[in-house]
Amino acid sequence: MFLIIPAIDLRNGHCIRRRGEQYGVETTYFDDPVKMAKLWRVQNARVLHLTDHDDERTVNRDTIAQIADALDIPVEVKGGIRTMDDVDALIEAGVYRAVLDDASDPDFAEAAVAKHSCSRVVVALDATDGAIETALDLERRGVRRILYTATTPDGVDVEAYRALGSVLKKARITAAGGVTGYQDLLRLQEMKPLGLDSVILGRALYENRFPCQKLWCWHRKEVVNLDRFSTARLREQEDDACD
Repeated sequence: MFLIIPAIDLRNGHCIRRRGEQYGVETTYFDDPVKMAKLWRVQNARVLHLTDHDDERTVNRDTIAQIADALDIPVEVKGGIRTMDDVDALIEAGVYRAVLDDASDPDFAEAAVAKHSCSRVVVALDATDGAIETALDLERRGVRRILYTATTPDGVDVEAYRALGSVLKKARITAAGGVTGYQDLLRLQEMKPLGLDSVILGRALYENRFPCQKLWCWHRKEVVNLDRFSTARLREQEDDACD
């Protein structure tokens, strides 16, 4: 199985869940995002994905720093990263990867990779017209990981991932969005030979859509020892190849 990356959405210092276009504090999750992050770590997460939904970058900065400090695995952050100062601040706060979600400025992505390396900067793309050409341009500029969102009304768009993976030569792909259950994971795993080596999971994990979750500590999250980490790889990860 490829790498499973649990996601935490942040707004105003809380864990949230998106319902359509609406956001709200999720009452069934930990109100404390640091505890939520530790729970995923206890359940053997090897990487954690955070999405910052606040327009003001400083609102969740302390929370993000606390999560990065509390865990011994890499933490990546997406959301509103528009300047080099934004990237610098996240890296200085202990974040392992900054995920740029505005691919319309490839010069910025190129500069960020040049400054912080290809393993510390990721670019997010949606599967829209022109996305493959944009991904190829980013690859030429040194980007070595694309966070790609390709969905259909029924789940993941496997053919979109196949199309992207078939043309990339050096960059790897992280799938984001559309996974509704185990069958979607199996379909995505077929793309591993094409460079799709990881997937970000949010709602499907939180709603226990995978049979193995019945064996986890999810249902005892209020009493589990959140400081007793499991056997996941530590923060020192192998860098993505940048050549």
